[in-house]
Amino acid sequence: MVHDIKKEGKYSYLEVGEGTPMIILHGLMGGLSNFNGVTSYFSTRGYKVIVPELPIYKKPLLRTNVKSFAKYLEQFIEYKKLDQVILLGNSLGGHIALLHAKMFPQKVKGLVITGSSGLYESAMGDGYPKRGNYEFIKKKSEDVFYDPNVATKEIVDEVYATVNDRSKLIKTLAIAKSAIRHNMAKDLPHMLTPTCIIWGKNDSVTPPNVAEEFHSLLPDSELFWIEKCGHAPMMEHPEEFNVLLEKWLTAKNI
Repeated sequence: MVHDIKKEGKYSYLEVGEGTPMIILHGLMGGLSNFNGVTSYFSTRGYKVIVPELPIYKKPLLRTNVKSFAKYLEQFIEYKKLDQVILLGNSLGGHIALLHAKMFPQKVKGLVITGSSGLYESAMGDGYPKRGNYEFIKKKSEDVFYDPNVATKEIVDEVYATVNDRSKLIKTLAIAKSAIRHNMAKDLPHMLTPTCIIWGKNDSVTPPNVAEEFHSLLPDSELFWIEKCGHAPMMEHPEEFNVLLEKWLTAKNI
Protein backbone atom coordinates (compact mmCIF):
# COMPACT_ATOMS: atom_id res chain seq x y z
CA MET A 1 0.00 0.00 0.00
CA VAL A 2 1.70 3.18 -1.18
CA HIS A 3 0.52 6.58 -0.02
CA ASP A 4 1.59 9.99 -1.18
CA ILE A 5 3.64 12.03 1.26
CA LYS A 6 2.02 15.41 1.83
CA LYS A 7 4.36 18.39 2.05
CA GLU A 8 2.94 21.46 3.75
CA GLY A 9 5.28 24.18 5.01
CA LYS A 10 7.90 22.52 7.21
CA TYR A 11 5.89 19.31 7.54
CA SER A 12 6.03 16.12 5.47
CA TYR A 13 3.68 13.32 6.44
CA LEU A 14 1.46 10.45 5.36
CA GLU A 15 -2.23 10.62 6.21
CA VAL A 16 -4.79 7.94 5.51
CA GLY A 17 -8.20 6.97 6.89
CA GLU A 18 -10.77 8.83 8.97
CA GLY A 19 -11.59 8.77 12.68
CA THR A 20 -9.57 8.90 15.90
CA PRO A 21 -6.13 10.38 15.14
CA MET A 22 -3.28 7.86 15.50
CA ILE A 23 0.14 9.46 15.06
CA ILE A 24 2.97 7.06 14.29
CA LEU A 25 6.55 8.06 15.13
CA HIS A 26 9.45 6.33 13.41
CA GLY A 27 12.84 5.57 14.96
CA LEU A 28 16.27 6.98 14.22
CA MET A 29 17.03 4.82 11.19
CA GLY A 30 13.39 4.02 10.44
CA GLY A 31 11.49 5.24 7.41
CA LEU A 32 7.77 5.86 7.08
CA SER A 33 7.38 2.60 5.14
CA ASN A 34 8.29 0.61 8.29
CA PHE A 35 4.71 1.09 9.39
CA ASN A 36 2.91 0.09 6.17
CA GLY A 37 1.22 -2.87 7.87
CA VAL A 38 -0.08 -0.75 10.77
CA THR A 39 -1.11 2.13 8.50
CA SER A 40 -3.05 -0.09 6.10
CA TYR A 41 -4.81 -1.97 8.91
CA PHE A 42 -5.93 0.84 11.22
CA SER A 43 -6.82 3.33 8.48
CA THR A 44 -9.72 1.03 7.56
CA ARG A 45 -10.88 0.57 11.16
CA GLY A 46 -11.97 4.01 12.28
CA TYR A 47 -8.58 5.68 12.71
CA LYS A 48 -6.99 8.58 10.88
CA VAL A 49 -3.40 7.35 10.70
CA ILE A 50 -0.78 10.08 10.37
CA VAL A 51 2.93 9.39 10.00
CA PRO A 52 5.03 12.58 10.18
CA GLU A 53 8.59 12.60 8.89
CA LEU A 54 10.68 13.68 11.87
CA PRO A 55 13.29 16.32 10.94
CA ILE A 56 16.14 14.31 12.45
CA TYR A 57 18.73 15.71 10.03
CA LYS A 58 17.23 19.16 9.51
CA LYS A 59 17.45 20.78 12.95
CA PRO A 60 20.54 22.69 14.15
CA LEU A 61 22.89 20.41 16.08
CA LEU A 62 22.05 22.06 19.43
CA ARG A 63 18.38 21.25 18.88
CA THR A 64 18.97 17.68 17.75
CA ASN A 65 17.59 16.12 20.93
CA VAL A 66 14.55 14.23 22.21
CA LYS A 67 12.91 17.27 23.83
CA SER A 68 13.17 19.32 20.64
CA PHE A 69 11.39 16.55 18.69
CA ALA A 70 8.65 16.28 21.34
CA LYS A 71 8.05 20.02 20.87
CA TYR A 72 8.10 19.60 17.09
CA LEU A 73 5.41 16.94 17.48
CA GLU A 74 3.29 19.34 19.54
CA GLN A 75 3.63 22.01 16.81
CA PHE A 76 2.55 19.43 14.23
CA ILE A 77 -0.49 18.42 16.33
CA GLU A 78 -1.42 22.10 16.64
CA TYR A 79 -0.92 22.63 12.91
CA LYS A 80 -3.23 19.69 12.15
CA LYS A 81 -5.76 20.95 14.76
CA LEU A 82 -5.82 17.54 16.44
CA ASP A 83 -6.82 16.65 19.96
CA GLN A 84 -7.03 13.43 21.98
CA VAL A 85 -4.49 11.63 19.83
CA ILE A 86 -3.04 8.13 20.11
CA LEU A 87 0.77 8.19 19.85
CA LEU A 88 2.51 5.06 18.58
CA GLY A 89 6.30 5.08 18.55
CA ASN A 90 9.10 2.63 17.79
CA SER A 91 12.59 3.05 19.26
CA LEU A 92 13.41 6.79 19.32
CA GLY A 93 9.81 7.43 18.21
CA GLY A 94 8.57 5.74 21.40
CA HIS A 95 10.82 7.96 23.48
CA ILE A 96 9.47 11.09 21.74
CA ALA A 97 5.90 9.85 22.30
CA LEU A 98 6.57 9.28 26.01
CA LEU A 99 8.13 12.70 26.50
CA HIS A 100 5.33 14.40 24.56
CA ALA A 101 2.74 12.64 26.74
CA LYS A 102 4.58 13.83 29.84
CA MET A 103 4.73 17.43 28.57
CA PHE A 104 1.20 17.58 27.08
CA PRO A 105 -0.84 14.88 28.91
CA GLN A 106 -4.16 16.57 28.13
CA LYS A 107 -3.61 15.99 24.39
CA VAL A 108 -2.82 12.26 24.48
CA LYS A 109 -5.56 9.66 25.04
CA GLY A 110 -3.37 6.61 24.51
CA LEU A 111 0.30 5.65 24.13
CA VAL A 112 1.75 2.68 22.28
CA ILE A 113 5.48 1.97 22.63
CA THR A 114 7.51 -0.75 20.99
CA GLY A 115 11.29 -1.19 21.34
CA SER A 116 11.31 2.27 22.90
CA SER A 117 14.30 4.14 24.23
CA GLY A 118 13.82 6.24 27.35
CA LEU A 119 15.16 3.84 29.96
CA TYR A 120 17.98 1.97 28.27
CA GLU A 121 19.26 1.16 24.84
CA SER A 122 22.38 -0.56 23.69
CA ALA A 123 24.29 1.66 21.30
CA MET A 124 25.13 0.21 17.92
CA GLY A 125 28.31 -1.21 19.47
CA ASP A 126 31.72 0.28 20.22
CA GLY A 127 32.86 0.07 16.65
CA TYR A 128 29.82 1.88 15.32
CA PRO A 129 29.80 3.46 12.97
CA LYS A 130 32.60 2.14 10.81
CA ARG A 131 32.18 4.45 7.89
CA GLY A 132 32.67 2.83 4.56
CA ASN A 133 32.41 -0.76 5.81
CA TYR A 134 29.27 -2.06 4.10
CA GLU A 135 29.43 -5.57 5.56
CA PHE A 136 29.69 -4.18 9.10
CA ILE A 137 26.63 -1.96 8.54
CA LYS A 138 24.76 -4.91 6.97
CA LYS A 139 25.47 -7.09 10.03
CA LYS A 140 24.41 -4.30 12.43
CA SER A 141 21.19 -3.75 10.47
CA GLU A 142 20.41 -7.48 10.50
CA ASP A 143 21.02 -7.66 14.26
CA VAL A 144 18.08 -5.30 14.81
CA PHE A 145 15.73 -8.10 13.69
CA TYR A 146 15.19 -11.69 14.80
CA ASP A 147 15.01 -12.69 11.13
CA PRO A 148 17.99 -11.06 9.36
CA ASN A 149 16.14 -11.24 6.03
CA VAL A 150 13.91 -8.37 7.20
CA ALA A 151 16.98 -6.14 6.75
CA THR A 152 16.50 -5.78 3.00
CA LYS A 153 19.18 -4.32 0.75
CA GLU A 154 17.13 -1.12 0.65
CA ILE A 155 17.24 -0.80 4.46
CA VAL A 156 20.98 -1.57 4.62
CA ASP A 157 21.72 0.89 1.80
CA GLU A 158 19.82 3.62 3.64
CA VAL A 159 21.73 3.07 6.89
CA TYR A 160 25.02 2.87 4.97
CA ALA A 161 24.28 6.17 3.19
CA THR A 162 23.41 7.84 6.52
CA VAL A 163 26.60 6.85 8.33
CA ASN A 164 28.70 7.88 5.33
CA ASP A 165 27.15 11.36 5.27
CA ARG A 166 29.21 13.33 7.80
CA SER A 167 26.45 15.79 8.70
CA LYS A 168 23.87 13.01 9.16
CA LEU A 169 26.34 10.93 11.14
CA ILE A 170 27.03 13.77 13.60
CA LYS A 171 23.28 14.30 14.11
CA THR A 172 22.65 10.56 14.44
CA LEU A 173 25.21 10.38 17.24
CA ALA A 174 23.82 13.56 18.85
CA ILE A 175 20.26 12.21 19.01
CA ALA A 176 21.48 8.80 20.22
CA LYS A 177 23.42 10.49 23.06
CA SER A 178 20.41 12.66 23.86
CA ALA A 179 18.21 9.54 24.13
CA ILE A 180 20.67 7.96 26.57
CA ARG A 181 20.93 11.17 28.65
CA HIS A 182 17.19 11.75 28.73
CA ASN A 183 16.28 8.88 31.03
CA MET A 184 12.59 8.92 32.02
CA ALA A 185 12.61 6.51 34.98
CA LYS A 186 11.64 9.27 37.44
CA ASP A 187 8.89 10.63 35.15
CA LEU A 188 7.08 7.42 34.29
CA PRO A 189 5.37 6.74 37.67
CA HIS A 190 3.58 10.12 37.37
CA MET A 191 2.31 9.49 33.83
CA LEU A 192 -1.31 8.30 33.86
CA THR A 193 -1.86 7.97 30.10
CA PRO A 194 -3.06 4.42 29.22
CA THR A 195 -0.05 2.74 27.63
CA CYS A 196 0.23 -0.37 25.48
CA ILE A 197 3.71 -1.91 25.44
CA ILE A 198 4.36 -4.36 22.58
CA TRP A 199 7.84 -5.88 22.62
CA GLY A 200 9.89 -8.40 20.70
CA LYS A 201 11.05 -11.28 22.91
CA ASN A 202 14.39 -11.25 21.07
CA ASP A 203 15.03 -7.49 21.01
CA SER A 204 18.79 -6.99 21.42
CA VAL A 205 18.69 -3.17 21.19
CA THR A 206 16.18 -2.61 24.00
CA PRO A 207 16.12 -6.05 25.67
CA PRO A 208 12.97 -7.61 27.23
CA ASN A 209 13.87 -6.43 30.76
CA VAL A 210 13.46 -2.85 29.46
CA ALA A 211 9.85 -3.61 28.54
CA GLU A 212 9.30 -5.08 32.01
CA GLU A 213 10.73 -1.94 33.60
CA PHE A 214 8.47 0.31 31.49
CA HIS A 215 5.53 -1.85 32.57
CA SER A 216 6.43 -1.67 36.26
CA LEU A 217 6.98 2.12 36.19
CA LEU A 218 3.98 3.22 34.09
CA PRO A 219 0.84 3.15 36.30
CA ASP A 220 -1.69 2.31 33.55
CA SER A 221 0.19 -0.03 31.23
CA GLU A 222 -0.19 -3.47 29.69
CA LEU A 223 2.67 -5.50 28.26
CA PHE A 224 2.37 -7.84 25.27
CA TRP A 225 5.15 -10.05 23.90
CA ILE A 226 5.81 -11.17 20.33
CA GLU A 227 7.92 -14.32 20.01
CA LYS A 228 10.78 -14.66 17.49
CA CYS A 229 10.86 -10.92 17.14
CA GLY A 230 13.53 -8.23 17.42
CA HIS A 231 13.52 -4.45 17.82
CA ALA A 232 10.79 -3.60 15.29
CA PRO A 233 7.69 -5.80 15.90
CA MET A 234 5.50 -3.77 13.51
CA MET A 235 7.90 -4.71 10.68
CA GLU A 236 8.69 -8.32 11.59
CA HIS A 237 5.20 -9.40 12.69
CA PRO A 238 2.74 -6.74 11.49
CA GLU A 239 -0.34 -9.00 11.68
CA GLU A 240 0.33 -10.07 15.27
CA PHE A 241 1.23 -6.49 16.23
CA ASN A 242 -2.06 -5.19 14.78
CA VAL A 243 -4.17 -7.85 16.53
CA LEU A 244 -2.58 -7.11 19.93
CA LEU A 245 -2.94 -3.37 19.48
CA GLU A 246 -6.55 -3.55 18.29
CA LYS A 247 -7.45 -5.79 21.24
CA TRP A 248 -5.95 -3.26 23.65
CA LEU A 249 -7.60 -0.25 21.95
CA THR A 250 -10.97 -2.02 22.10
CA ALA A 251 -10.56 -3.01 25.76
CA LYS A 252 -9.59 0.57 26.65
CA ASN A 253 -12.31 2.04 24.41
CA ILE A 254 -9.74 4.31 22.75
